[in-house]
Amino acid sequence: MDPTQALIRTVLNPTARIAPDLAGRAAFELFRRPLRRSRVRPDEQDVHRRAVREPLAVDGGQVVGYRWGGGERPVLLLHGWRSRASRFAPFVPRLQALGLSVLSFDAPGHGDSGEHATSVLEYRDIALRLQERYGPFEAVVAHSLGVCAAFGALADGLRAGRLAAVSGVSEVGFFPTAFCAGLGLNAAVEEALRRRIEQELFAGDAGAWERYDAALQAGSLDLPVLLLHDEGDRVVPPAQAHRLRRAFGDRLDLVVTQNLGHRRIIREPAVVDQVIGFIAAGSEVAAA
Repeated sequence: MDPTQALIRTVLNPTARIAPDLAGRAAFELFRRPLRRSRVRPDEQDVHRRAVREPLAVDGGQVVGYRWGGGERPVLLLHGWRSRASRFAPFVPRLQALGLSVLSFDAPGHGDSGEHATSVLEYRDIALRLQERYGPFEAVVAHSLGVCAAFGALADGLRAGRLAAVSGVSEVGFFPTAFCAGLGLNAAVEEALRRRIEQELFAGDAGAWERYDAALQAGSLDLPVLLLHDEGDRVVPPAQAHRLRRAFGDRLDLVVTQNLGHRRIIREPAVVDQVIGFIAAGSEVAAA
């Protein structure tokens, strides 16, 4: 653990015992803010430059939206934590070759967007705003945090023909647990953080934890799902994928990869091929 993480643990763990609200507030501010922004990589620059930039309003601020194509037959791409839309560069020309338009955005606090914090609720709101502008999506492709956001948006009115989910989180409750475990924060801090999340993000609604659990909502989500997850993923354990497989049954195809980890998997050519093939199959069914 680096010195900053050690300091956070040293301060918050004892604070949670004597002033849990204060510890919860401090943990919440850290929890929702990415500590760094990802830059556009050299091999992403050509695709990134070709995008039409479209500002999108969210919670009084603005994020940067990206569009490749005219907006017809749209596919939505949702990036993960501390990532950005350009990470999907390998997918964009392949999707356009299928006659699809591609839409994405840098979430608040990520990439070229403003603000400093974000949540799955903001992902949902932006996705629904794009749907209002361009209509229902042929497919959604999501990675990591974006997968949890995609399932939540689908449960709240987003319409899509298919979902390709890579290294996905299946339940919003995973995030505070993983956050506290990563920093060595104790159970008292996690409890205080969860209370603060309920107050600040869910307006005091404790039932939101279940509504943003895709495994519990599987019965109401009627679309084919392709799930790809690496068996050695140290950021999002493969158990998250397997609980989705059990919940969705035959409507979900699970592909387990090896030696790709959490981040490299989204750029692996064989993974890109599988996602594109999955989306192409849906387009053929729609055209039949």
